[in-house]
Amino acid sequence: MLFTYPINAAFNRVIPKTKFYEHATPSPSLKAKFVSDISQIVWSYKLSPETINLPSTQGVQEIQVFTIALKADSIDPSVLTAIDRSIPSPIVFELHRAKDAKTVAAYKRPSEVSGISWVVGDYFDTAWVNPAGVRNNLPLALNMGSLYEQLLKAIAPVESRSGETIQDFCARYAVIRAKQAEKRKLEAKLKTEKQFNRKVDLNTALRQIEAEISDLSDSTQQISKPTE
Repeated sequence: MLFTYPINAAFNRVIPKTKFYEHATPSPSLKAKFVSDISQIVWSYKLSPETINLPSTQGVQEIQVFTIALKADSIDPSVLTAIDRSIPSPIVFELHRAKDAKTVAAYKRPSEVSGISWVVGDYFDTAWVNPAGVRNNLPLALNMGSLYEQLLKAIAPVESRSGETIQDFCARYAVIRAKQAEKRKLEAKLKTEKQFNRKVDLNTALRQIEAEISDLSDSTQQISKPTE
């Protein structure tokens, strides 16, 4: 999934990769990933009250759109995190490789502790698609915060539940990711396990975690409310 961004919001500034080193103070290995993974970074759009006529909200005054041309087929998430932490506003990334592109973004919010740094969550990403194909319009929204939340939910691999806040949505997705990682470990153990009894136990655990993932991924589940 790719989005069509308003012409009024076009910014189109190429940013040297070294610019992010000033803010992120990356390790030598992270610098190497910037070099090996990225060909070019373009600050493509500034979605703001002035460019798209939506009022700002606390934590979301603007949304930046960065287009990143990749050297390889993928990019290490730590590189995106370093870029996110160096820019004091939410970012939507559009990644481009040889023949296709996709949208990537993480829920990002100002730190409640410092008020200066930003907390960056897990990354959502769409499937790779032809960048010359049909693009989606931006979601309808009343303000910048609502637009940001709807963009994140649109590219997430799970559907949001009715009445679910973006914080709860991201927290649920984080649990799903953890469960999926646990499932992969169980599947790997099952492939190499020789003892029958142990295989039975692993299969039982695998079915249990698959049921938990299914339950967590079910968008029709009701949001539990705290008891008074």
